[in-house]
Amino acid sequence: MASRRSDRDLDDTYRMFNEINIIAQLSSNAFARVLPHGLTLSQFAVLNWFARVDDVATPGRLARAFQISKGAMTNTLTRLADKAFVTIEPDPASARSKLVRMTAAGRHARDDAIAASAPLLADVLAHFGARQVRDLLPTLEALRIHLDRARDGAAG
Repeated sequence: MASRRSDRDLDDTYRMFNEINIIAQLSSNAFARVLPHGLTLSQFAVLNWFARVDDVATPGRLARAFQISKGAMTNTLTRLADKAFVTIEPDPASARSKLVRMTAAGRHARDDAIAASAPLLADVLAHFGARQVRDLLPTLEALRIHLDRARDGAAG
């Protein structure tokens, strides 16, 4: 027999999402203030995606990954290309598509951004301790994976 969801359980789940949203806003603003190379949060996010996920992507794939319009992604990619942090080339397999790759300069910019955030990260680490930070990660990662699958209609 499935357990019944109580109003309190739903309220607590809402509170969890509300806290995550507030944390995202506060941490994004703090991180944006220290980004080097004139990077915006959106530009850093794209560089970070390349470092974490794949070496090459189409603008459409990136737009889907970030859940934004292809036009918005094209704008971000153009600005990154202007800084020589990505290359945008025609896809040899498709006349209409482009392939985007992070350059060595882009990887350095991404690494510089993470290094610039060290004081912010150190402050959180000093306040909460390595164990508490480490203990949060599995739950946060599992929630991200669940929401990502739900976005694609594959939640379970």
